[in-house]
Formats: sequence, structure tokens, C-alpha cells
Amino acid sequence: MTRSKFLAAALLGLTPAMMSASALAQSPEGPVSYEEQLAQVEDQLVYQGPIAGVENDYWFNYQTDLAEARKELTKDLRGSSDAEDNRDAWEEYRAELADARGDYAKEMAEKGYPVGQVRVLAANGR
Repeated sequence: MTRSKFLAAALLGLTPAMMSASALAQSPEGPVSYEEQLAQVEDQLVYQGPIAGVENDYWFNYQTDLAEARKELTKDLRGSSDAEDNRDAWEEYRAELADARGDYAKEMAEKGYPVGQVRVLAANGR
């Protein structure tokens, strides 16, 4: 594992054993940038269904925000001329996903819908 992949994993709280093979592998086009790796992690955090099973305007706005972020990423990557442009596109995409997720969760919480948390305890209960 390269130093940058190790640092990315450490920042994300992952051990090498927890990382998927695709996260450790290089893409066919070359090494995956740190920004792309972070965007892939953020993409895994996208809500797969509406909070509390409620499909309302907030859910549909969230879906629209995700679609716009993906469309913008595709446009930015097509128009990129170098590695820095690619990194900027992935960082912008990651930020847009995180903002959309945070805004959606906040709006639902303000309306009184529970935004769940999952806590994993070690075998010894700590």
C-alpha cells in the first residue's frame, strides 16, 4: 500500500483489511487521486432511501441535488486538461454530496423525523 493510500485510509478510520480491493487498486487510467478516493467514500454515504421512509419535497430535492452533482462531475471531468483539474472536479463532487446529505438530514431533523445513527461496539462492549 502506498503512503498516500495508507494516509487516506487512516483519515477515514479504515484499516487496510477494511478497504475494498477497488479502493486499493489503481484504475486502468492510472492511480486514483486522493480526492477521488474521498469522493468514492462520500458516495457510499449517500442515503439509499428516504429518512424514516418519508418521500417528501426534501427527499426529492436531495435526489435532484445528487443528480446535479453527478452531471457536473461528468461535465468537469470531460473538460479537464490535467490532473489538477481532475482533482478539483472530484473535490467539488465530494463537497456537493456532503452538503446535500447534511442539508437533507438537517431539514428532516427539523421536521421531527429521526435521523438514525449506528454505533458499533467492540466485542468487549466498549
